[in-house]
Amino acid sequence: MNSRKDQLKAIDRLLTIMDELRKQCPWDKKQTMLSLRHLTIEETYELGDAILDNDLQEVKKELGDLLLHIIFYAKIGSETNDFDIAEVANDICEKLISRHPHIYGDVTVKDEEEVKQNWENLKLKEGKKSVLEGVPKSLPALVKANRIQDKVAGVGFDWEEPQQVFEKLKEELEELQHEVNEGNEKKIEEEFGDVLFSMINYARFLKVDPENALERTNKKFIKRFQYLESKAKGQGKAMKDMTLAEMDVYWEEAKRL
Repeated sequence: MNSRKDQLKAIDRLLTIMDELRKQCPWDKKQTMLSLRHLTIEETYELGDAILDNDLQEVKKELGDLLLHIIFYAKIGSETNDFDIAEVANDICEKLISRHPHIYGDVTVKDEEEVKQNWENLKLKEGKKSVLEGVPKSLPALVKANRIQDKVAGVGFDWEEPQQVFEKLKEELEELQHEVNEGNEKKIEEEFGDVLFSMINYARFLKVDPENALERTNKKFIKRFQYLESKAKGQGKAMKDMTLAEMDVYWEEAKRL
């Protein structure tokens, strides 16, 4: 691996290239923070895909793309005299030091959970009015629910045992079924949301990331369905002309594979 000196040299090289592109490239000169925003989100999801696929070469590539975006935002910030990359780096350094008093101070912690609780309490001392302020409004609902639950648990608002959460999940399922039987569409949606929220909470107690779990299932389903499609095509059949029994044969084959 590269030495610290070589790592810093590479970052300096990237900063120099960013300066040159901002001056000379018509596309780079035109970009604003707002125009880059959707690209940054896309790059973040691409990194997430690479991590789930355990494709480390792709992870390296996507990290480079994200690093470029960070450098790009900092360059734009420096042009308006609001901040530069040094301030970005120093600010996060100061935050890490202040939020790790068990490393840089005299606080003692016994485990990871206590670290998380201290982290949330320190954020409140920094002036945040709510532990939920740090949850981005634009997060996908499933990810947002997970972050909400994680954050409130960090200040002690939590169940004590996984079985309690499972019982709550069963209770929510019963309430959903009741509303389905009643045919109350508005209440069905509400209760369905409660079921999902409880499922995500239960996942936390099982130490399962619900977003990762669902995406792995998505990938598994896509792989199996595409196998089914290829088999149908190989027989010269259209999917809509196949019976469910015929489809099930290939589906089971895909599962075995």
